[in-house]
Amino acid sequence: MSTESAGPGLGPEPESGPERGPGPGPGSEPGPLCPEHGQALSWFCCSERRPVCAACAELGGRCQGHRIRRAEERAEELRNKIVDQCERLQLQSASINKYVAEVLPGKNQRAVSMASAAREQVIQRLGLVRSLCETEEQRLLERVHGEEERAHQSILTQRVHWAEALQKLDTIRTSLVDMLTGMDDLQLINEQEIFEKTEEAEGILDPQESKKLNFNEKCARSLLLTQLWATAVFGSLSGTEDVRIDERTVSPFLQLSDDQRTLTFNAKKSKSCVDGPERFDHWPNALSGTSFQAGLHTWIVNVQNSCAYKVGVALGQLPRKGSGSDSRLGHNAFSWVFSRYDQEFCFSHDGQHEPLQLLRCPAQLGVLLDLQAQELLFYEPASGMVLHTYHASFPGPLFPVFAVADQTISTVH
Repeated sequence: MSTESAGPGLGPEPESGPERGPGPGPGSEPGPLCPEHGQALSWFCCSERRPVCAACAELGGRCQGHRIRRAEERAEELRNKIVDQCERLQLQSASINKYVAEVLPGKNQRAVSMASAAREQVIQRLGLVRSLCETEEQRLLERVHGEEERAHQSILTQRVHWAEALQKLDTIRTSLVDMLTGMDDLQLINEQEIFEKTEEAEGILDPQESKKLNFNEKCARSLLLTQLWATAVFGSLSGTEDVRIDERTVSPFLQLSDDQRTLTFNAKKSKSCVDGPERFDHWPNALSGTSFQAGLHTWIVNVQNSCAYKVGVALGQLPRKGSGSDSRLGHNAFSWVFSRYDQEFCFSHDGQHEPLQLLRCPAQLGVLLDLQAQELLFYEPASGMVLHTYHASFPGPLFPVFAVADQTISTVH
């Protein structure tokens, strides 16, 4: 058995035990001694990972049976490891120096170059957008001015026309009064001019309402402006409305979540739902608990899980009972909704349904209500695409309204 595995006391050494090792040379400092046996620490115990003397390694010593190596062998092994480690550190340092000297400058230069290119791209694109906005602004302002001038000229023309008509009527009236006061009976019954004057007066018609006299607000509308405006509104507002659903209005075919944001369709009518005047009893509808009377309002609805839903606004007087069109969203004068059924989309109001051509099914639907401009807009937040706009004179406060006949929809805040 070798001394490395069996210990110095078990090999073919003399019975006196393992070698004590060479003593200190002339002029050399004596090494540390074993505190237990007072002998030189000329061996290394691999099990306890410390230097030991020959007595510790012999039979009966504290390191008996441990893996023992000569101290100088262990030291040589460590020296070799240190040399290897120093070489690796030297190579690593060289690699780091090369990275710092060659790679990082290139990275920095590329970062500066790419940042400059990105900066130029931002400036160029925003400059193009700004130029387009300025061109569109000029075009629309010119259209508004032209429409204002047209309406003004129409009104002036009407003023001249009716001034002439008033003058003619006054002349006819004066002539008739003169006939009445200056002619005797025989002259009156023979006077043909009376009938001519009367016919002339009857030829002057009463004023009638004319669209030509009204300013046409459509002249200020633009798909580009609407798109940019909607994007700016959804991007700049501090947050959307916290729209929660009024539990009292929820159809018995719908289940409302505890946070009052999610509606889930159930084909079976709930028997635990308490009926009331506010509740829809047939169509799967629900109203928000909040209404809007003025200002600008936006809210977002998650619709990705449903293939049959309606989202929009309704008046508070929307009927709630029965299976007729009066309480069916989009089929009466009280509601304005964006709807989906399978792969078909449309905007509905008062029984009129306008098909919408969408390239994909939106996962979220944004609703923008501008009561100052009397405009309702539906928007897809993910793509920034305006899906539909509707202008109307809304007659009263509007409630966000919902219907779902497949899976779930939920409001987002």
